[in-house]
Amino acid sequence: DMAWEVKCREEDMKQRALENERRAIDDARRFVDEKAQQLKAVSHQSALIAGFSMVVLVEIQIPTSLNPVLLVTFGVTTALAISLMLVAMLNATYILVAILRYDCVTRETPFVDFWRKRCESDWQLALRSFGFGIPLFLAVLAQVAWVTFWEHPARNYAAALVTAIAIITLLFWYAHTDRKWGNFLLSPQAKLSNPTAR
Repeated sequence: DMAWEVKCREEDMKQRALENERRAIDDARRFVDEKAQQLKAVSHQSALIAGFSMVVLVEIQIPTSLNPVLLVTFGVTTALAISLMLVAMLNATYILVAILRYDCVTRETPFVDFWRKRCESDWQLALRSFGFGIPLFLAVLAQVAWVTFWEHPARNYAAALVTAIAIITLLFWYAHTDRKWGNFLLSPQAKLSNPTAR
């Protein structure tokens, strides 16, 4: 009778150890998948905005009578928007490749530690680059109107209208979106929680 209880207890302990190991593997996979989704979102959006900016730079017809200050400002703003979005996209892509190589089964280093030591600073750089690139992209939008309508008789009205829309969008970006989410997403401890759940 005693030997049977000992054997049952040993089997129970083995089963619990196996279940704990499965849970740890599932947790690691869930962490990797969560971060992968975040990285893909930033990477895809950055690539999209960089692509739009590049198309604007390549396809726009620049009038010969364009004010040189506007021309230089437009070129610099567009190049900065593309560059910041590329930094965001490339950082997110490299981190994504790194975390997809993480071994969820052996977990030599816990994923949280791996993320904190190897990925967190690059993730924050990607988010900051994306966050700085958005206002520059809106500035490109405003400048495109002036360059495009430069030789049109109603350029002041048309370009001012597009510029006003870009400024309103920029103000909304800073007043609502960036203000609400910027610091939250950059915080390593950022987690959504349900205060009613116990």
